[in-house]
Amino acid sequence: MTAPLTNDQGPRPGLLDLQEVSVVMGDRALVDGVSLCVAPGEMVGLAGPNGAGKSTLLRTVYRTLRPTSGRVLLDGDDVWALPGKRLARRLAAVLQESAGDFELSVYDVVAMGRTPHKRAFAGDDADDRAIVTDALERLDVAPLAPVPFDRLSGGEKQRVLIARALAQHTGTMVLDEPTNHLDLRHQLDVLRLLRELGVTALVALHDLNLAAAFCDRVCVMEAGRVVALGAPAEVLTTGLLADVYRVDAEVTAHPRTGTPHITLLTGAEQFPDRA
Repeated sequence: MTAPLTNDQGPRPGLLDLQEVSVVMGDRALVDGVSLCVAPGEMVGLAGPNGAGKSTLLRTVYRTLRPTSGRVLLDGDDVWALPGKRLARRLAAVLQESAGDFELSVYDVVAMGRTPHKRAFAGDDADDRAIVTDALERLDVAPLAPVPFDRLSGGEKQRVLIARALAQHTGTMVLDEPTNHLDLRHQLDVLRLLRELGVTALVALHDLNLAAAFCDRVCVMEAGRVVALGAPAEVLTTGLLADVYRVDAEVTAHPRTGTPHITLLTGAEQFPDRA
């Protein structure tokens, strides 16, 4: 596990504790009694098929959807009882929902991450500018700083929004498919950055090979419930992939990294003469 940030290095990672969280809409439980504790500095991957409840669960953490029952605690504090600005100084999020087409430059969008740390209408000081510049550079979008946000590609927008969350300078982050729209290089860069920061991170990922490579633990959901939780090698098995994802796959240890590597068996291997 990556060493946690110290007070000299940045904000201290938090302890994120989800206790029996449920979200019911109509007669359907979108999330059903989920309990999950993410230790300070730990990176937990949230996996599962479409409709499993991953995004809904993350929304309860960042207060866009109040749980029907259960609690979400950050260092023992109920996130739903904290003033919004105080929570935003401790928890940052990158969600799947479209952020809209801001009529702002890339720099200004990333600078929005500093808002929780300032008084109303206060301008950016030297520390704010340094943090924003660092976030732009870390996400490889510094050359885009003066460009209008609404002119960016989907992948560029995604990196800018991650930079904005980084500029919030919190010790805990929740990210819903942060690698969505990103090319291979930037997928790796984003997940490496999360590890290097040492923040507490709960990250929804569809790419199970990325989850296996970067996450300390993987939490697999199906139909709103947790069906497996543990180290990637314990959780990502051929049996689980068949039961939860309904796919035939091989799981082997990568020869260089030793992490589980998933190869989907598409059926094409049965017809080698078609290659």
